[in-house]
Amino acid sequence: MYLTQSLHRAVQQHPQRIAVRCGDRQHTFRELADRVARLAGALQQLGMQEGDRVAMLSLNSDRYLEYQWAVPWGGGVMNPCNIRWSAAEILYSLDDSGSSILLVDDTFRPMVEQFRRDARTLRAVIYCGDGEVPADMHGYEALIAATAPVPDAARRGDDLAGIFYTGGTTGFPKGVMLSHTNMCSSSLALHAEGLATPGGTYLHAAPMFHLADMAMSMMQAIEGNTHAFIPAFNPEAVLDTIERDRVSCVLLVPTMIQMMVDHPTMQKPRDLSALKTIIYGASPIAEAVLERAMAALPGVGFVQAYGMTELSPLATVNPAWTHTVEGRKAGKLRAAGRAGYCIELRIVDADGNEVPRGTVGEVVVRGPNVMQGYWNKPELTAAAVRNGWMHTGDGAWMDEDGFIFIADRLKDMIITGGENVYSGEVENAVAQHAGVAACAVIGIPSAQWGEAVHAVVVRKPGQDVSDADLIAHCKSLIAGYKCPRSVDFVDALPISGAGKVLKTKLREPFWQGRERNVA
Repeated sequence: MYLTQSLHRAVQQHPQRIAVRCGDRQHTFRELADRVARLAGALQQLGMQEGDRVAMLSLNSDRYLEYQWAVPWGGGVMNPCNIRWSAAEILYSLDDSGSSILLVDDTFRPMVEQFRRDARTLRAVIYCGDGEVPADMHGYEALIAATAPVPDAARRGDDLAGIFYTGGTTGFPKGVMLSHTNMCSSSLALHAEGLATPGGTYLHAAPMFHLADMAMSMMQAIEGNTHAFIPAFNPEAVLDTIERDRVSCVLLVPTMIQMMVDHPTMQKPRDLSALKTIIYGASPIAEAVLERAMAALPGVGFVQAYGMTELSPLATVNPAWTHTVEGRKAGKLRAAGRAGYCIELRIVDADGNEVPRGTVGEVVVRGPNVMQGYWNKPELTAAAVRNGWMHTGDGAWMDEDGFIFIADRLKDMIITGGENVYSGEVENAVAQHAGVAACAVIGIPSAQWGEAVHAVVVRKPGQDVSDADLIAHCKSLIAGYKCPRSVDFVDALPISGAGKVLKTKLREPFWQGRERNVA
């Protein structure tokens, strides 16, 4: 299996079908493949050799999709940068991966000067925006126009396809190594669920650097479907694009669904009849939001996908029928779903033994979707993947029908607005403030974000640091969504006999009376 396979198939079977619509631009599959082959050649001329890493820092566009195919077509390895990270975090991913080429759009162009100055391996920058090409960058369209198409390098199977950075418990991001087989298997598993309407259109509304969008995108490409784009999520833009481009499928996180169905523009007369499927992930949807969404979008199937970057990213699918009245009566709405096709899943105890149905244990996954490992971190890889099983760090139980229900997080992670936040990263930032003696970071319930980042801080004697001071300090070091939204100041943190902070004690008052300890 290889990432460009679906593009070759689409060109063979649907050469004149519209492949992409982005603003005023549109291309057929034949035209798209030609552009991909030319961009691959341009990357090679800029020095990309087999296995070299090429980064992209950009909002959504058809050019992002071209990048996702052109890098492997030319023999390279993708490094899609998290657009919500700070410049320091992005710089770390560029250096850690050894990325030599960076594609950047107008939004992130101001960061390039710092990257040129501080990045150790960066050799070339390609401007992929729509404005005038900066003097010190290569123009995206000029490169395509001036370069002859090259043959597909046909990297495949266990060849490395991309390095995808995720948060780390140590305070530093980890590069997840995914092969062509890893990524293709997740997309094929999703396609097997029947989520790609033949002849349909998929809307890229979630960030394209996310593996979730990439897996959905590849699933649609297998079917030869059209891709539509908005630069970033906006409720009105989503609805306008669904109506204008006859979108049949879109990926959103629950907070996006809530923002969309509650937006005033939803009340306008619209023709949204083409929309068949909304896929969401990161957290279960609140029943009240689901009720409003189902009422606003009759005939649309809601499907949950659960997984993680290390699983390329799919583990389970909770199908559309569980979101109906019948599904709720059967008790399946709160589930994270059942193991996807080609995926084996178990709930195990601390010794790796499968526990009885209904008993909470750790979710472990085995299959062709499990990562190759963490880039340059063999110890972390060995701890996460044992005997072929990826240990997710999520606590869950399984019912008699094979549906899993997430109960807790065994790893110190918060999911806020669909984004993973590792407490260690936030604690590392908070602790760097001169007025902080000790700190702990936890997730607390949030009606808007599912969970919110909350810091518990012990001030140094004589220091009068405020919550606003700490939040502003963190924003200078890490992405905004990782920063605490609230702060409690205490005289001391609860400590165990082994000297560890008892976060269960800190979390208890916030989660008391709830059936789960996570949102």
